[in-house]
Amino acid sequence: MNSPTEKKPFIAIACGGTGGHLFPGLAVAEQLRARGCDVALLISPKDVDQQAVKTASGMEIFTLPAVGLQNRNYFSFAKSCWKSFRLARKIFKNRRPQAVLAMGGFTSAPPVLAAYFSGVKTFLHESNTIPGRANRLLAHVADAAFVGFPEAAARLKIKAVATTGTPVRPQFSPAQNSVGRDSVEPKYIQCRTALGLNSDLPTILIVGGSQGASGLNELILSALPLLAAKNWQWLHLTGANDFEKVKAAYASRGMKAVLKPFLAEMDLALGAATACVSRSGASSLAEIAALRLPSLLVPLPTSADNHQFFNANAFVKTGAAKAIEQRKTTPEQVVTILNELVTDEAVRAKMQAALAEWHAPKAAEQIAEEILQFSSRRKVAPHQHSHDCGCDAHAKPKSTKHQAPSSRETSNSKSQTSVSSVSRFGIWTLVLLWSLELGTWSFFHS
Repeated sequence: MNSPTEKKPFIAIACGGTGGHLFPGLAVAEQLRARGCDVALLISPKDVDQQAVKTASGMEIFTLPAVGLQNRNYFSFAKSCWKSFRLARKIFKNRRPQAVLAMGGFTSAPPVLAAYFSGVKTFLHESNTIPGRANRLLAHVADAAFVGFPEAAARLKIKAVATTGTPVRPQFSPAQNSVGRDSVEPKYIQCRTALGLNSDLPTILIVGGSQGASGLNELILSALPLLAAKNWQWLHLTGANDFEKVKAAYASRGMKAVLKPFLAEMDLALGAATACVSRSGASSLAEIAALRLPSLLVPLPTSADNHQFFNANAFVKTGAAKAIEQRKTTPEQVVTILNELVTDEAVRAKMQAALAEWHAPKAAEQIAEEILQFSSRRKVAPHQHSHDCGCDAHAKPKSTKHQAPSSRETSNSKSQTSVSSVSRFGIWTLVLLWSLELGTWSFFHS
């Protein structure tokens, strides 16, 4: 076929499973679209993915049947990975991508492996301080990686790596109190009005991630008796499971609150907030930094390799946030910290200055540019950046001596054939090894 569409660079992004994988992927996708690329998003069947991509205009959306490893469901996990691999192969056979980018998580492995066996350039983005197991696996076959924290680079067995920060979507603007583009009202007032909040009251945002967080909800509910007398209002994203319980708790104390199970427009939620209580997934931290929002971080205690603790610790060490441990914190401690974040202007100003250092406004743009440049040439690695906090996108890039794996410079003839028996064996071996690694980890941490 020689249609104009097929002459455009075609990039596939595997970014489903959680909002932490999906939203940074959307940010990169928008930058690729701005550079004249056709983009396909490969996502999971989970509701968070299906709802979020409704706002992704001008992109192809493919749902892969991959499922996460839960309750040691090794057989169904491996089976779904194989089905996803075959579907990705079919997608790439219909239109060969110039590159495939994986944002981490269980949805990303099959497309990257399908691209690898088709001779397509493959890239990873790792947002967290501790790389996830999917990215640690895929690093063995990928051409290059981008990381949000400099600490992650040493933990990925890959030769070409660049510290870019974690991408956020363009609507996350640091000018929270500036005049809106189409209005004389400050932006925070526009956000509060859009969400049905009082424009004049201090607003506390509670968010446990794209799927909610029952432990975080319980922590806040335990502190409500001590907070009910304050003239604050609350925006609480509860997740579907706890919505009714949390709603009843606020109502019983007559507290001003807007509650939602899930909100795709996180720019409105963060833009409306005076302070935030949040988990410490890397994508959430990137959005908090972008909007300079003083925050109390509550790392998910069961996060893989305790990565949320290390993410939060990186922010705390630079003064960019406060953090507490969910299982060791009292309601009184929560109230004390929130009062400080809302009312102490000196604390807020110092924290906002530290958050500005973590904001990487050019991350999505840099990743898009380097994917296109790296995909069009041979044996040239992306720029290696050295930053104190891993996110100064304005620093002058330094060339790296690292080269992409030489095996990726071989012929692309595999894309013209079906999966060989050797390839099938390799795929199953990688999938099973990943399954066993996850299973072993969950066994020792159960």
